[in-house]
Amino acid sequence: MAASFTPEFFKFLRDLKRNNDRTWFADNRERYVRDVEAPMLQFIGDFAPHLKKISPAYVADRRRMGGSMFRIYRDTRFSGDKTPFKTWVAARFQHEARKKVPSVPAFYLHLEPKECYGGGGVYHVDMPALTRIRQRIVDLPREWAAVRAAGIEIEGETLKRAPAGFDPAHVHIEDLKRKNVYTLTEFSADDALAGNFLERYVEACERAAPLLAFLTRALGLRW
Repeated sequence: MAASFTPEFFKFLRDLKRNNDRTWFADNRERYVRDVEAPMLQFIGDFAPHLKKISPAYVADRRRMGGSMFRIYRDTRFSGDKTPFKTWVAARFQHEARKKVPSVPAFYLHLEPKECYGGGGVYHVDMPALTRIRQRIVDLPREWAAVRAAGIEIEGETLKRAPAGFDPAHVHIEDLKRKNVYTLTEFSADDALAGNFLERYVEACERAAPLLAFLTRALGLRW
């Protein structure tokens, strides 16, 4: 399979990091569209049928606006860093209920010259959703143990103490403490440029699928 991404993809991002201003970006916008945006949208489109096999409830949307790809523009309103552009490219493949439910799980892909990874879970999830996830772990400990037994390395910021209303001695207390719940597979830039990168990313999502399935069902959504 031909590679979706070329060395020019990461070269643009490195150049943007050195020239993160609107004038430079305007002068190099054609490069961005050709070398970054178009390959990423193509990758999203190529990934879509694979995602449907993992779960028909998750969406890979290759539209330029409002699709799976993150906008290159940074939201600087509440940030001390006023540089206007992200120096990384990412896509989020969310649940079909994303417009109706405040916090939904998602598969994720992040690409930048020195940091590439993919996987999925929930991040910055609201408290009602997080409580439902925690409660499912308590109610179905064997199901959660099966997720753990699949060899998934679960990550996410944790509380120092047990969350209110949950037993500090629970067998899965370390996971109940989590404020974010996700799993990631790391890649190199060379991995992303290889002809088999789509296959490797699909494999990373398949590894993450038991976790995503648990989180999805915890929120009362179809898997």
